[in-house]
Amino acid sequence: MDDKKIILAVDDMPTNLQILQSLLSDEFSVRLAKSGHMALSALTRIRADLILLDIEMPGLSGFDVMNELQKNPDTRDIPVIFVTAHATREVIARAAKAGAKDYLVKPFDPQALREKIWRVLGANLA
Repeated sequence: MDDKKIILAVDDMPTNLQILQSLLSDEFSVRLAKSGHMALSALTRIRADLILLDIEMPGLSGFDVMNELQKNPDTRDIPVIFVTAHATREVIARAAKAGAKDYLVKPFDPQALREKIWRVLGANLA
């Protein structure tokens, strides 16, 4: 049985999803979604332990997805780390207000990503 934590990576850029999968698949079970709609649909079938969420996506933005997650009792407690190119204080503050547990600016250091994931997962397990 696979006891790896499940991470749902949501990004409209296939290259970014491939990078996340290759960086994390040794430690985690990584599921991929190319859009906010696909992410919300996937969460009806799987229970993610953590979501890595891009902000700038066509259709539903990361903030739209976050809003939907917060409205649903089944998903509101799943921790979210925004992984995005947006680095302004305003966007970072908006992400925190929306309920994100952390924030990582692209391009990112792979070790920083792992550290943030484990910190958030550890806090969620406590």
